[in-house]
Formats: sequence, C-alpha cells, structure tokens
Amino acid sequence: MENIKKGLGTKPIMSLKARYIWNNGEFIPWDDAKVHVMTNALHYGTGVFEGIRGYFDNNQLYIFRLKEHVARLLNSVKMYGFGIDYSEEELSRAIIETLRKNEFRVDLYIRPLAIKGVGPIGLDIRKLKTEVFIIAMPYGKYFEKEGIEVTVSSWKRLSGQTVPILAKVTGHYVNSVLAKLEALNRGFDDAILLNEQGRVCEGSGENIMAVKDDTIITPPLSAGILDGITRRSLMEIAGDAGFSIVERDMERSELYTVNELFFVGTAAEITPIFKVDGRVVGSGDIGPVTLKLKKLFTDVVKGRIDKYKKWLKPVW
Repeated sequence: MENIKKGLGTKPIMSLKARYIWNNGEFIPWDDAKVHVMTNALHYGTGVFEGIRGYFDNNQLYIFRLKEHVARLLNSVKMYGFGIDYSEEELSRAIIETLRKNEFRVDLYIRPLAIKGVGPIGLDIRKLKTEVFIIAMPYGKYFEKEGIEVTVSSWKRLSGQTVPILAKVTGHYVNSVLAKLEALNRGFDDAILLNEQGRVCEGSGENIMAVKDDTIITPPLSAGILDGITRRSLMEIAGDAGFSIVERDMERSELYTVNELFFVGTAAEITPIFKVDGRVVGSGDIGPVTLKLKKLFTDVVKGRIDKYKKWLKPVW
C-alpha cells in the first residue's frame, strides 16, 4: 500500500493503489485488474456496486455494516436479474480477506463491483458471465470543506418508473454525474436533485436530512431516494439520542428556511450544508444537531459505543 500524503484543505490526498484486488476468487495485483473493451458493462452500464467504509481505531479495523451492504448488492443483482456465483457469506468473507491481504491500517473505502462481462454488441445479457471485483483503498474525507454550498439541479432524479431506483447500478449514475458537473461548473460543491414531482429527493451521491423546529426531516423512500445505509443508521442513532425524526416529502422552498441541512452517505458521512442556491442555511455554520450527530456517528463507527458494535465487523 502506498503512503498517504496531505494536500490542501482538509481532504487527504491518498494513493488509489492498494497491492491487491479480489477478482472472481483470486487476488491479482492492482495494475493487472483490467477489463476488455468489449465488456458489456462498459457499453451499457450493466454493473452493480456498493460503497462501504472501513474505520481504523485503537489498532483495529472495522467494516461498517458489512452485512447490510452485501445484502443490498445482492438485491441490486436480483432486481436486474444479473445472476452471480457468490453468496452473501462468500462475498463478506472475500471483503475481509481483501483487507487482510493488503494489510490495511488506515480508514478505507471498499468497492465491491459486479459487472456483465465480455460479449457481443447487444442488450441480451442473459448468457454473459458476471465478473466480480472487490477494490479497497485508503480514503479520507469526500468533501474538502467542513461545510458545503449546493444548488438545486435542473436535472431530475431518475424515476422508479424508468429504472429500479433501489438498485445501486453503474448506469444510473450518469444522472448523478450530470447534476454534479452542473453544480461544479456553476461554482457550487454539489447538487440536490428533485424528483419528477418537484420534491426534494437527494444529493448527487448522498441522502439528505434537515432540522426544523427540533425535528429531523428526511425524504421517504417513496420520494425516489436510494435506501441509504448511513441514512438508516443515522435515523436509529438520532432516535436513540432523543431526537424526533420524520420521513416526509419536502418542498424545494423548505430548503431555504430550515435550521440545519446536511448530506449523509458512505463517502460523505455527515456533511453540513451551509448554503443552498446562495441562501444561507440557519446560522451559516454547523448547527448543534448536526454537530452532535457527527460526534455520535464517529464514536459509533470507531467502535466506541457498545450498543452499536453489532454494526461493526472487525478485520483483525
């Protein structure tokens, strides 16, 4: 594993290279992990994936909610009818073995990836082999800033009547790329997408939560959001901490009047939003609810709260 280097801002610049990647039951050197140009997923977006965090603390590496992430990967496979040769137990074991093989002792991002492999030009994927990779790499903060500025995208979130939006599919993320690039090109850090009904959906790669009058509000699954595992975890943590939580549709205009607003997700973790479309959210700084949840979440993923250790899979 290559060294971690510090860059500008708060985001560590980390080498993408690990020593090994898991591929269909074998460990291969990082530089040998390649796919053919005729890989179906390259042409048609026929791949499913997960994003999983690993946290290193007190000489132990923990995988956060491994079981739930692998289960969601297999559900994505099922929704698209891909077929895969590995069980939940086998994939979980392979992820752990990948981290051990690379001898990681830092915070990580883990990317299981299942793609439809080499085949003829065409959309019939039934006979194509599903290639499976497990990639893991050192990883720090997704956003460089402590708090970010976002805009509401002109691009709408994909509809569940178009694709199975509960599946985490590579091809779906063209939607997110468009929204992210639009935001960046306009000088923002990220985007919020609305659904086809014009209600708040999620960020380009994150779920969203708001605080209004001491209540935490988050759009429901029926709004067209991904069933985020970090979101689900945070709802439980917040409820246990005594906060009131409501899942309901949110209007765009509410984004401008809430007391606090933040993204939640595997990569983003808990990221405060300070401005939406140039309008200051709350005090324009991290709010007390967001701050408390960030601290609680850090303690949870680092294994410091016994109640939530059920969510952590130790590697060593």
